[in-house]
This record gives sequence, C-alpha cells and structure tokens, in this order.
Amino acid sequence: MMSSTLRIKPPAPQVVNEQLAQADALCRERGSNLTPLRRQVLELVIRQGRPVGAYDLLDSLRTQGRGSSPPTVYRALEFLQQEGLVHRLPAQNTYMACSHPHHHHRGLIFTCSRCGQALELETPDLFGMLEDYARPHGFEISDDSLEISGVCPFCQEASRDAR
Repeated sequence: MMSSTLRIKPPAPQVVNEQLAQADALCRERGSNLTPLRRQVLELVIRQGRPVGAYDLLDSLRTQGRGSSPPTVYRALEFLQQEGLVHRLPAQNTYMACSHPHHHHRGLIFTCSRCGQALELETPDLFGMLEDYARPHGFEISDDSLEISGVCPFCQEASRDAR
C-alpha cells in the first residue's frame, strides 16, 4: 500500500503540535529520550515543511537564542533518524520529517529539483525488490530512504503557464 504527503506550504501550527505530540508518545513507548533540544530540532524540521539542511537548523536555533554547535545538531538529527522521526536525504544532505513515524520503514522520497518540495511514499515492495537485486552481489542496502529528483506537478504547471 502506498501513502503520501506532498507539502505545498509549511504545516499549520495544529499539525506541527500533533506531530510533536506523536513523537513524544513514540519516544516514551520506545523508552528513548526526546530531550528539549531534540524536540526543538524536530519542530524546526516539521515547521519547514520541506527538506532542510543541518546548518539551516543551526541558524534557526541560534536565532532562537540557543547557542548550539554543528555536532550538537547532527547528534540530534542522528537520534531523530534512528527513531524514524526524520529521513536523511543524502543527495542534498538534508532532512525531512517522516510521514509515517509510528513504524520503522524505508521511504521512497521524490524531491523537486526546482522548488525543493518533497513527497514520501511508503513502498516496502520496492525496497524488497532492490534488496533481492543487491543480495547476489553481496551488497547490503544501508540507507533508510531512496531519493529521486524530478519536477513536481506544481512546478510543471508553472512552466506550462509561463509559456
């Protein structure tokens, strides 16, 4: 089954609060600690509504009066990734909030090369197929997401309108 979320604009405050409450509950259930800094980093990623880089997060934290260093932000992001709350997009070295944090999975993420919007699909069959192809070659897939870049429908429409 495939499910998706395309974020056209940053999520409404109520959506952000719901996602943060869900993250708090998931971490408690799993016995992990969503510290105030980790929660704040997650909130910044969610509020962005699109993939965001670690240094952008660091700048936002500093703007909010939180004097953090790059290793601190990267440790928070690593925790959030391990908990399945964010996905790392290696091609752009950015992070995005996971659309399905209630269970660990690998995400297929389409990113728009024009506007930066991202769409996450949950596709276990695809990852199973990729692992089947990799296994005979002794290759083990380690990333929790697969990123594919292209052009989103909104940028395609804007291009057509501009002609």
